[in-house]
Amino acid sequence: MSTSKLIATVAGVGLLKPAPGTWGSLAALPLAWALHLLGGPILLTACAFALFIAGTLATEAYMKATGKHDPSEVVVDEVVGLWIAFWPVSFGAAHVGADLTALWPGWIAAFLGFRLFDIWKPWLVGRADRRDDAFGVMLDDVFAGIFAALLVIVLAAFSHLVLM
Repeated sequence: MSTSKLIATVAGVGLLKPAPGTWGSLAALPLAWALHLLGGPILLTACAFALFIAGTLATEAYMKATGKHDPSEVVVDEVVGLWIAFWPVSFGAAHVGADLTALWPGWIAAFLGFRLFDIWKPWLVGRADRRDDAFGVMLDDVFAGIFAALLVIVLAAFSHLVLM
């Protein structure tokens, strides 16, 4: 397996059927957890930026090699997007000194919110998705991750202010 295919498909996770994007998003969760344990939200954030760059380059090479536009097996974009969606959970846990597993509702909200925005493609997500390049492949999931992170923050605020 070429390096670009290895990165673009997240070590072959994108080759799983059905719904490779969902498999890629699921694979991102334990990776986010491990990065948080190793270096907290700062490491998770740094790795998201680094993977965005590596993922863009790998996706571009993979698209050229296969001749496909936005191939479904490319799921590195889902990993970056889910990590962004997970930022409020990671930062929240670090801020209050909580065990990351204690914030499990945030994990679920990040995952479901990210999948919702990634599939629905509202506003900036859809605009980025319509680009005809590897940057657009990555950018639509960045926007979906940002929207999901905002949703996580709103749901956490609601939970803490109204339900507590």
